Amino acid sequence: MKRAAVLSALLAPATAARAQEAVPPIRPEATLWEVVLSGGPVMIPLGILSVIAVMLVLIYLFTMRRGAVVTKRYMATADALLRKRDYLGLLAISNRHREAVARIMQRTLDFITQHPEATFAEAREIAETEGTRQAAALNQRIAYLADIGTIAPMLGLFGTVLGMIKSFSVVASDIVASRPIMLAEGVSEALVTTAAGLCIGIPAMAAYAFFRGRVQSLIAELEAASTQLIALLAVAFTKKH
Repeated sequence: MKRAAVLSALLAPATAARAQEAVPPIRPEATLWEVVLSGGPVMIPLGILSVIAVMLVLIYLFTMRRGAVVTKRYMATADALLRKRDYLGLLAISNRHREAVARIMQRTLDFITQHPEATFAEAREIAETEGTRQAAALNQRIAYLADIGTIAPMLGLFGTVLGMIKSFSVVASDIVASRPIMLAEGVSEALVTTAAGLCIGIPAMAAYAFFRGRVQSLIAELEAASTQLIALLAVAFTKKH
């Protein structure tokens, strides 16, 4: 009995050491960059889309404003020149301004000066056509955010499919040798790309909804300003004829 007890005491440290070796070491939590890298090659286009989305939002915050459509200074100058029927002077002023309403008047006055015999109905049609083009240009600019909001989740879904294919290919190659960690890599890639696509697509669509409301407000301002100037132009045509 004493010999067995001594033998057990001698073997106890070795047994404890082997038990500690059998327990896998605790892996530290992955950093955000490691999580991004685990998403695979699909994360590259998703990263590019995220950068483009941020740049577009910053650009629109500074350019989608009332001053880009109409300013009080231009409206006051155009009002005074139209009352004097100084079309050439207003045309020169409109060429120097970048507001959308200035482009409408520039196109209209250019048509009037080149066709002195034109009627007011024809001039108004030119103004309406140019106004429609300016409104469409504003809507087209923010449409890029909607495109990103649609493409990003689709890319995430594509990454999900690739990750699941990777997982099932591991199982199909050798069911006995396949380990949970090898399966987890493919599943992790699938989930990371899905999350990344949604993290890019949702803010992009939210930004698109915000700027769409701002664009509609700017278009309303443009319509009001152009209607006022066209009405003054109609008065000038009436006095002319």
